[in-house]
Amino acid sequence: MPWDVDETVETFVGRIREDFSHPKGLTFWVVADNLNKGAALNSIQIAEVLEAG
Repeated sequence: MPWDVDETVETFVGRIREDFSHPKGLTFWVVADNLNKGAALNSIQIAEVLEAG
């Protein structure tokens, strides 16, 4: 799954399971390309908000 995320802006969630250590808990994998999602896309989103006023 992590190799599927390379150079994408999507965030992938997988292997969702019940967490037996907590009655309402879940365990899961979350994978994202931090260079795209975390840095570049975040900068664009901030610029769009600033431009909108």
